Amino acid sequence: MTTLALRPALLRPRRVVLGGVCSALAAHLDWPVARVRVLMLGFTLVGGFGALLYLWLWALVPLEPSDTDDRADVRRTVPVAPLLVAAAAALTATVIAASASGADAVTTPALLAVTLASGGAVAWSLAFDRHDPSRSAAYGLWVRSLSSAFLLVAGAAALLGRPTALNAVLGVGVVVLGIAVLVAPRVVTLWSDLMRERSTRVREEQRAEIAAHLHDSVLQTLALIQNRAGASSEVARIARAQERELRDWLFERDIPVADDLSAELRSIAAAIELDYPARIEVVATGESVAGIPSLVAASREAMLNAARHAGGEISVYLETSAGSVDVFVRDRGTGVDLEALGADRLGIRESIIGRMTRAGGTATVRPGAGAVGTEVHLHLEVLP
Repeated sequence: MTTLALRPALLRPRRVVLGGVCSALAAHLDWPVARVRVLMLGFTLVGGFGALLYLWLWALVPLEPSDTDDRADVRRTVPVAPLLVAAAAALTATVIAASASGADAVTTPALLAVTLASGGAVAWSLAFDRHDPSRSAAYGLWVRSLSSAFLLVAGAAALLGRPTALNAVLGVGVVVLGIAVLVAPRVVTLWSDLMRERSTRVREEQRAEIAAHLHDSVLQTLALIQNRAGASSEVARIARAQERELRDWLFERDIPVADDLSAELRSIAAAIELDYPARIEVVATGESVAGIPSLVAASREAMLNAARHAGGEISVYLETSAGSVDVFVRDRGTGVDLEALGADRLGIRESIIGRMTRAGGTATVRPGAGAVGTEVHLHLEVLP
């Protein structure tokens, strides 16, 4: 019993001459591609059936799978748009010669042919060459500019001769079309920018309405839960985390997305709050500065110690100036005596004081205001 060999799927390749239809048929039928092209050309010469079949298959046969966009990785070897521009140039010369000699019977079809050739070049450039990686933006600009120039010249030549009424109407139409080819990309760009700006404004208004509603309901409820439950309770920690996530989502445009020291400190505080019964408030003043690894690490260790040993309310104050950065971490615990710490307690000595010393800064650990709690002061000089 013989088995039938499975034919490959009918898929157009991404390296094509024009549309890849003949290559797809040749691979599917296991025929030489030259034979398919000869048959397609023969059918085209017999009543135009081949051209219609080619266009039908081009529209319906999918491209080969690719990791990129379907149209963004198709390369064509035939420069269709430049060929159409060259045809428009030759036809424009024909219009000029026919108008100068008064051959109106030649001017009319030549004007129509110039319109088709130039319009086809612009349409091909926008529909296909714009997605071809081998075609640059300057390439499309030249195609549109030359097409517009030939339309304007052909229309002007038809009007400046001794045109008939039909040629005069066609000449005006061709001139208007040439101007439209030049102006249309700019108009489309302005319209797209207007629609994008309008969409952005609508989204901002919707976001503001949602933020106002949530602030009057959900955020206030979460804040009430935290105040009633106490900063050290599990309920308050969960409410605090949810409030922070909701605020970040609502006001994400107000949060620095680049490398920013205050943003890093807030992120560290949010992570510590999930693991320890503490509420950490981060306040920043001064200009935005990039995150400094040694200062960020020492600040994290100070916040972690405060959350682990003191808990409750912890405040972090970041102050930046032209030449220095200061970070204050304050808790309301029982305080810490550096002299009484054992030799094996290296969290403050090495992770905070030692790290800042090696970075060229200072770290001071002292009692808080009114001898309540502990204040860790980190200071680092930075280049302006």
